[in-house]
Amino acid sequence: MSDIPATALVIGAGSIGKRHQRVLTGLGMTVGMVSRHGGPGTWTDLDAAVPALAPGYVVVATETADHGRVLDRLAALDYRGRVLVEKPLFAAPRPLPDHRFATLAVGYNLRFHPILRHLAALLTRERLVSAQLYVGQYLPEWRPDTDYRTGYSSRAAAGGGALRDLSHELDVANWLLGPWQRVTALGGHWSGLEIDSDDTFVLLGAFARCPAASIQVNYLDRQSRRELVINTRDHSFAADLIAGTLRQDRAPPLLFSLERDEMVRDLHRAVLAGEPGPCHAEDGQRVMAMIAAAERAVRDQMWVTAS
Repeated sequence: MSDIPATALVIGAGSIGKRHQRVLTGLGMTVGMVSRHGGPGTWTDLDAAVPALAPGYVVVATETADHGRVLDRLAALDYRGRVLVEKPLFAAPRPLPDHRFATLAVGYNLRFHPILRHLAALLTRERLVSAQLYVGQYLPEWRPDTDYRTGYSSRAAAGGGALRDLSHELDVANWLLGPWQRVTALGGHWSGLEIDSDDTFVLLGAFARCPAASIQVNYLDRQSRRELVINTRDHSFAADLIAGTLRQDRAPPLLFSLERDEMVRDLHRAVLAGEPGPCHAEDGQRVMAMIAAAERAVRDQMWVTAS
């Protein structure tokens, strides 16, 4: 990893930003931060931080609704290093700024989950028939020391909501099943959670490699589940990302261990080294188009075809 830049800048000092800071520091980088709260080693102004630190790597970990503004500013500053934007890429579909970034990746770190990487290899020669992806996590338990009603997840205007917060599953579907082709959906704010963002979305879609797939994301499951089932012409695969198991047909499940920061660390290493694997801007835009299509499908009660 001799090609890792000496310095990195993390924009946003919330829990996700602090996690990126910790992981990048562990990789041997000097890490500065941009936060409106200030503090040691922290700038309150992005325009001052970039020339002062001259980072080779920038991580955008602000509220989703702010991602576009930050990328616009980085482009205006003629920043030319590597950039990672936390997922999703934007709060709503929009063009990328005219930029000269060396790389622009999106923080869909489930692509580095050992179970899904193993499954991706197994699916290479398979003919897919159907798939089901499910993720449910009870929002009030995400950050026990914080009132869930005050977080960005609870606010649609900040880019919160289950469809965006848990869009890892949409990226995984596009990665494993091929780009989405058409989709319909049901979803909205249906629970008693005191939020104004969506808490449940269920998508039904067709993908390039898979003619039928369903995806459910929600803020409601008090058991916390992240599961995936794929049926092919010859096999059935079932993955439980929380239990750490992958089962093929009736064989005993394979067990996988995962250290807490492992996926994030592997994502950063791949982006910094220019290796294949990360979700890049084009794929991130595809997820944004799918989110917009799902919301349109709910609003107009229709199927939406990818453009």
